[in-house]
Amino acid sequence: MSAIGILGGTFDPIHNGHLRLAEEMREHFGLASVRLIPAGDPWQKSRGARQIAKAGHRQAMIRAAIASNPDFTLDDREIRREGPSYTLDTLLALRSELGATTPLVWLMGSDTFLGMPTWHRWHELFAYAHVAVAERAGNTSWRNAMAAGLSDEFDDRHVADPAQLNDSPGGRIAIFTMTALDISSTAVRSHLAAGRSPRYLVPDAVLDYIATHQLYRD
Repeated sequence: MSAIGILGGTFDPIHNGHLRLAEEMREHFGLASVRLIPAGDPWQKSRGARQIAKAGHRQAMIRAAIASNPDFTLDDREIRREGPSYTLDTLLALRSELGATTPLVWLMGSDTFLGMPTWHRWHELFAYAHVAVAERAGNTSWRNAMAAGLSDEFDDRHVADPAQLNDSPGGRIAIFTMTALDISSTAVRSHLAAGRSPRYLVPDAVLDYIATHQLYRD
């Protein structure tokens, strides 16, 4: 059974780095499709000083960005669900919907992976999905920066063969080396706030949406 990829995040805004990560990992791990799931209440970020774009805007930008890719779908369950957007709640809902045997692969960059110990009941996530970590070529230093508990999980669960993620519903960790694209939502917002163009950092459809709704302007 081909695995289903999941890419969660704030997507404020979605950019070409997100899309390229999802596309390369879809091919590498033989994923049937990738679901992009924007956080409705990204609790670790929404408690900070920065104002996050409304969920409806972030959802609309994702829809515009993936409109031409049949392998990507927008999953808005975290926006529709009240309360903090906990990954565990999302995985439990997906398991209820897709069944207990469908392989699920949560896609993330290495920085996100290093932050997993701060997530709500993070140890339980491996019971419901695999984790695929993207690293840049030649940059393996993050592997030495894992907190003790995360390092233990990594040692116990790491597999080298990407095909192994299709053999079971979850519980494994795999690494993928992706094309280095130095793009971040923070950089996109900074360009816009300073009146500079972020063209070619985000899809044109997203740039048009941002301009129409005057997002990220000081």
